[in-house]
Amino acid sequence: MYTDPISDFLTRIRNAIMANHEKVLIPSSNLKNRISKVLLERGYIKDYKTIDDKNNRYGGQQILEIELKYATNYGSNREYAITKLDRKSKPGLRKYSKVKDLPHVLNGLGIAILSTSKGVITDKEARKLKIGGEVLCHVY
Repeated sequence: MYTDPISDFLTRIRNAIMANHEKVLIPSSNLKNRISKVLLERGYIKDYKTIDDKNNRYGGQQILEIELKYATNYGSNREYAITKLDRKSKPGLRKYSKVKDLPHVLNGLGIAILSTSKGVITDKEARKLKIGGEVLCHVY
């Protein structure tokens, strides 16, 4: 079993992109749903939904189905909207950031996803709200 569900979540998305899959299935959790919502709002994925595990594939747990989005689609030369997913805060070494030290991912072209007291939000929203938090990952 894996010990870091967020790393597993990001790795499954990376692997689906590398294998040119349209959708990826991931065991669901509240935090993964919130991260998926941020990715959808920022245009990195096409859609996501939570479905029941009818085949008992994940031990009866609900499944998060993420539909990946293409930036360009020229036959076999597909380019996904997500170029890179980097996990920053890990269970062995948590990365917290104050509002003045929030990272600028690719000079503002990418996003940092944070877990804050106001929920899971992007670095830009955290600056507007003037709050810091745990930097979960960078997406670009």
